[in-house]
Amino acid sequence: MTRGRLVIGTKRYSSWSLRGWLAVRLAGLDVEEVLIPLAGGGNTAAIRDHSPNGMVPYLEHDGARIWESLAIAEYCAEIAPLLWPADRPARAHARAIASEMHAGFRGLRMAMPMNLGRDFSGRGRTPEALADIARIEGIWAEALALHGGPFLFGARFTLADAMYAPVVTRFLTWRPEVSAISRGYMQAVRGHPLMERWYAEAAAEPADWLLPKYEDPA
Repeated sequence: MTRGRLVIGTKRYSSWSLRGWLAVRLAGLDVEEVLIPLAGGGNTAAIRDHSPNGMVPYLEHDGARIWESLAIAEYCAEIAPLLWPADRPARAHARAIASEMHAGFRGLRMAMPMNLGRDFSGRGRTPEALADIARIEGIWAEALALHGGPFLFGARFTLADAMYAPVVTRFLTWRPEVSAISRGYMQAVRGHPLMERWYAEAAAEPADWLLPKYEDPA
């Protein structure tokens, strides 16, 4: 019998679900996965039936109820502390860039929504998105230079990588021009076994879950 549940949205589209799912799987939590198709926005009736704030992801585990992605990540790190770097300055750095991802980059989110099944190469390059991409590349380059890669804080895939994993999927879909350093990092993230699993499960979702607003964005 599982010890809780993780409520997520459509894997093809739901960037925040991916973050929460990665944290839970990296921590090895024994939870039931409840997948609810998105209907064009996060706050739908079906999701409100499961999640206190009507959004995904939402985690219940051993009596804890957590409906916010960064809080889910921190909860998972209490169970599996090495999800953050062991070194205190590196851990502070990882938390800072994870929080920056959590709170910002609206230009990129709006111009290049997550879609794991399409190729929108060359599109979505608004000034706001390009400014966000430049900042993200700077974050990646600094962390990789300090810690040697292939992931942001060295050999292990941490919660910082989980927070930026949906950005990697956006870059792979929309193909903005990025540096060789960024491309190497993207390859490492995309090749992680959990990312391989997420992509495969997204590809297996029913065709009637596809949403025009994400399949043919303006």
